[in-house]
Amino acid sequence: MGGPISGLPFTFSALEARSALAAAGCNVMKYRVDMSRIEYPERVRLARLPTALEPLVRTGELLGVELYIKRDDTTGTELSGNKIRKLEFLFADARARGADTIITCGGEQSNHCRATALAAARLGLRSVLLLRTDDPANPPALSSNLLLDRLAGAELVWISRAEWARRAELLKFQAERVRAAGRTPYIIPEGGSNAIGSWGYVLAAQELADDLARLPAKPTTIVYAAGSGGTGAGLLVGSKLLGLDKKDIRMTGICVCDDRQYFVDTIHRICSDLDQQFGCNAGVEPTDIDIIDGYIGLGYAESQPAELEVLCDMVRREAIVLDPVYTGKAFYGLVKELESDSARFGQRVVFLHTGGIFGLFPLAEKLAQIVN
Repeated sequence: MGGPISGLPFTFSALEARSALAAAGCNVMKYRVDMSRIEYPERVRLARLPTALEPLVRTGELLGVELYIKRDDTTGTELSGNKIRKLEFLFADARARGADTIITCGGEQSNHCRATALAAARLGLRSVLLLRTDDPANPPALSSNLLLDRLAGAELVWISRAEWARRAELLKFQAERVRAAGRTPYIIPEGGSNAIGSWGYVLAAQELADDLARLPAKPTTIVYAAGSGGTGAGLLVGSKLLGLDKKDIRMTGICVCDDRQYFVDTIHRICSDLDQQFGCNAGVEPTDIDIIDGYIGLGYAESQPAELEVLCDMVRREAIVLDPVYTGKAFYGLVKELESDSARFGQRVVFLHTGGIFGLFPLAEKLAQIVN
């Protein structure tokens, strides 16, 4: 991991792993989230929930902290990752409005667009994806998430990086085109990050509250990758509604694009929208939003060797597969922060694994240079 973690012998047995899980009280098959504590909007059940909370014993020992991982990468196979939690609420809203065509946007290897296309196919809906690429006239070959988009029957509309700046306008244009064809569109913003979508991570906060209630009480930080703001907003609103902030449990995002101020503003806006549209009255303030900057590296979806080394180490040590765009960068930031100060996040850290395994495959050549 570019530091004291590299070179650890991988001798942790399956028996030891099961013992660690049992000691941590992580038998998730025995619990169900008590939905009565929060009044949720309608949702379409798409994700395999609840997801497990698992200890990362060896990595935690090396970093000097009690370390866990929330396995939101296991929400499904083709629908894996955090986006599907948001889409459960968004698709319920789309269905209530009589939509037959879902329109959304993202990068050419967008996890969100892949999950949207597959969820639409499962529910018998059409999908239109606006995908950002360097040269729309010569789009990339079908691979990874992009291949799954097309297998799901999504219509792909390629846009340039310059056009991305006016994506809201382009989404509306596509909606008008769909209406002109006699269909009913429903627009989902990038990452599913709006008030409705963020309910998915209010529910995740409730799962985390139940997870942590099984462990001894101690200061805990839940660390997540900040990519479009919806995950962080849902976690913070859920934390307020459940009183987690009063139990010394806090939420911290690590930027994988943009900067700290962008995410403070974006997350605060979504939290305010949740309060106004749904009467949550969570009252999240900008000062409640903890964002760590400085680990974007070469930029969004661009990986540097040190990040990929951490990613490879995690597969070999814990059999945890991170992705290079979101969780790889965020976990790299977590490692560097803990290497500098093991008390940085309190006595216990929970890393939220938001998925993205398909994003690994376009980087096969770069990864081969590290693993060989």
